[in-house]
Amino acid sequence: MNFQAKAHTDDGVVTVRLTGDLDSRSAPILNDLITEVTAGPVRRLVLLLEELAYLSSAGLRCLVFAHQKLGRGVDIVLIGTRPEVAETIRMTGFDRSVVMQDPVET
Repeated sequence: MNFQAKAHTDDGVVTVRLTGDLDSRSAPILNDLITEVTAGPVRRLVLLLEELAYLSSAGLRCLVFAHQKLGRGVDIVLIGTRPEVAETIRMTGFDRSVVMQDPVET
């Protein structure tokens, strides 16, 4: 599935919607986007993952990159993580470095 990442920033909160497969081919796209959106002050990074179908080790490295770039004072929140993607995050222990939440029904 084609990968897409769309970002929106509002008052220090960066929200990124990820769709498709985050793998070795698409990881550079997300790394570039993370670099771009974190150039200014960021209080929180919210990743909307309801439509992310696959997360490879290269994709996971993107999340680790974001965590390292933002530092300890910035929360990373993963919303709507699919079970197969969540399992990849949990197997590596990265779930202890982020907040994982279910999507909010509106």
